[in-house]
Amino acid sequence: MPVPARFFSIILILKIQPFGWCKKLLFGFNIGAFILTVSFLSLTCCSAVAQTYQLNGIVTDHSGKPLEAVVVSVKPAELSVITDAGGQFSINLPAAGEYYLHVSHVGYNSVKKTVKAVNLPLYLNISLHPENHELEEVLVKDRYAEQRKQSESLNVEVVNADFIQRNLGGSLMATMSRLPGVKTIGIGSGLSKPLIRGLGFNRVVVADKGVKHEGQQWGADHGLELDQFAVGEVELVKGAASFIYGSDAIAGVVDVKPVAPPAPNSFGGSVDMIGKTNNNLFGSSINLYGRRQKWFADARITYQNYGDYTVPTNKVYVYDYAVKLRNNQLRNTAGRETGLHFNTGYVSEKFRSIFYVSNIYTRSGFFANAHGLEPRRVDTLLHNRSSRDIQLPSQEVNHFKLINRTQYQAGRHLLQADMGYQHNFRQEFSQYVNHGYMPPVYPHTMRIPSDLEREFNKRVYSLNLRDKLQFDRHELTIGINGEYQDNTINGWSFLVPAFKQTMAGAFAYDKFKLNDKVLLHAALRYDYGRMRTLKYTDWFETEGIKQVRADNLTRNFNSLVWSAGVNYTPEGSFSLKANIGKSFRMPIANELAANGVNYHYFRFEKGNRSLSPEQSYQADLTLSWDTERFSAQLSPFYNYFSNYIYLNPTAEHDYLLGAGNQVFVYTQSSVARYGGELQLQYKLTNELSTEVLAEYLRARQLSGDKEGYTLPFSPPPSVLFNLTYEPHHIDRLKHSYISIDYLITGAQNNIVPPEQKTAGYQVWNIQAGTKLRFNGRPLTLSLQVQNLFNTKYLNHTSFYRLIQLPEAGRNIVLSVKVPFGSNTIN
Repeated sequence: MPVPARFFSIILILKIQPFGWCKKLLFGFNIGAFILTVSFLSLTCCSAVAQTYQLNGIVTDHSGKPLEAVVVSVKPAELSVITDAGGQFSINLPAAGEYYLHVSHVGYNSVKKTVKAVNLPLYLNISLHPENHELEEVLVKDRYAEQRKQSESLNVEVVNADFIQRNLGGSLMATMSRLPGVKTIGIGSGLSKPLIRGLGFNRVVVADKGVKHEGQQWGADHGLELDQFAVGEVELVKGAASFIYGSDAIAGVVDVKPVAPPAPNSFGGSVDMIGKTNNNLFGSSINLYGRRQKWFADARITYQNYGDYTVPTNKVYVYDYAVKLRNNQLRNTAGRETGLHFNTGYVSEKFRSIFYVSNIYTRSGFFANAHGLEPRRVDTLLHNRSSRDIQLPSQEVNHFKLINRTQYQAGRHLLQADMGYQHNFRQEFSQYVNHGYMPPVYPHTMRIPSDLEREFNKRVYSLNLRDKLQFDRHELTIGINGEYQDNTINGWSFLVPAFKQTMAGAFAYDKFKLNDKVLLHAALRYDYGRMRTLKYTDWFETEGIKQVRADNLTRNFNSLVWSAGVNYTPEGSFSLKANIGKSFRMPIANELAANGVNYHYFRFEKGNRSLSPEQSYQADLTLSWDTERFSAQLSPFYNYFSNYIYLNPTAEHDYLLGAGNQVFVYTQSSVARYGGELQLQYKLTNELSTEVLAEYLRARQLSGDKEGYTLPFSPPPSVLFNLTYEPHHIDRLKHSYISIDYLITGAQNNIVPPEQKTAGYQVWNIQAGTKLRFNGRPLTLSLQVQNLFNTKYLNHTSFYRLIQLPEAGRNIVLSVKVPFGSNTIN
């Protein structure tokens, strides 16, 4: 009989509390305040009811990693399927009997098996071995990255868990900064935010499990709340990506992907341990997972504890005041980080639905002499008592996230839904400092704690729906996105008003395979947004009245963006990619309505309520040459903004509300940017290889008060030389490596006031590691020596560059990953 039409609905019911995240793990998630309903309508599947025998299985490589796109053929039934991202396959055999199974994958030896169909479902575990065992890991990694690059016209870099383990930095973005075109705005030793080709803040989208990560990313001292131990893979997209992600994806996207679901009928986990010498960090991340046939659960807990970090100097100058450092340590830069994660879901051949729950908590101090207080007023005796305590000024950030990712395969349709809820709760603490007409002594009648300088409390609801259709030579993706943000404020200091923001967009993206050599791309997207900032009135009187710092303001925005590209991959070593596209960014609350002193910069910031959305046009070209021993990739780009938004210093000083601080006003101007990256790799021998990674960027304002100047945080040119030795020919060391990086960074003399010129520098780093057998599984050891010669240098994109604070000194990083567990069915 025919299968009836199906109606699939997911109702996600949430009750949200700032820190009661554990309660949300209950199945059903307590009835509460918000309901998300996503319905996939009517996919009619009619089939005959003949007796069938189901053959299921998973295909892995010899190390147990699932293999995608493996061809599984059955004769004499003449059936063929390919494995999914988890290495799984399922075939319905027409009758009982004996069948011949043929499993093949490029770069691996084929496997042939004889199977007998019985009345019960049959499950197989099939392991493929590389054709060249010595290059097994390189073949798997390079092939996947190459597939991704060939399928996208934008510049794409793929970073897996091995890269993260090998280059562990203080944060995920610090780890990613080894890639050309990627820099960070460093905020101490444990926090940083990404810069892609010199653009950051709300011009870079960070997507986590398909949903935009939304914190308080507008602040230079606000890091990303992500746990790099819980990351499966990261895709870095450089270029105009608004056609998929909407507002903010002007510079590109950092797409953080989860760890793949575990293999069927398995149980295990891992223990990661890490230690760092520079700030005496110790930390651990423990993972535990289990899976039956289709249901699985995966949990992780991460904890890191670190002290004040050290720099190669005993004195810094904060606004011309000499600050002495005890034992070369930056007082009050210690911190604590905790990450809790739980994933669970159902995975089958055509349907999967997975819930991801996480809570990231960070408590850390700000360098006491550079935040809010006059440097000479800091109680150095208090801070010098311990290098691990956290005194004022400090911050606490808690980011709770709940995401559901569901997909259903129906013929040529792949239906996908991503639903997310985020709660970002950020508090900044500082000793009360009066400016302007603020009372000299904090009133005891205030309900706001005297040390709570600012508080931001943001809730975000996200929904993404997509349908990917495969037909003939087309891969067409159509989708809609929606997001709502509600951000309230608190604290005795005012800078940015509370706001409510709504965004909605729809897009269509087509990949057309013209022939075996040419792949064409075209996309069109429309977005609508509304920003509503709320009125704020001072709690104290200025010249006899309480000043209204921000009025109620509602602005509506809309934008039409597009993208077009081509991939040309002829037979041989050469390939070419080109893309041109338009992106946009909606003005955010601080740009529209800021009106207060930013104590971290000692300046008065004023918003501009008449700002229009940023419009960005960018052209990207990628030329590649790849042979067995040599590969090269050149990626130039050109970027034009018709109305770039920036904070412009003026000649005015605010004496009414800002105690004489210089006034900075948000304004717009046209900007041109160009540059590119160069990547060269050469295999000197089977064990010795070298790599060159170079980048260059130039920006120029074409109008406005700063015409002829560059943009803030523009990174200088740099080139990294690498030499790596991997002794594959030695059986006990075939999974080992030792690598040396030599980074040369040029001077940055193209600045925009109040920036200062930054001298060039050279830094050496060493990485080494190996994999050992531990209970039949690979135990991973990684060692790094960062800033080998304890070089004193200034990073032009650092948050602390304005006070001439050098980067961290020598740092030895040791990390160990110990896996455990076993499969219950072989």
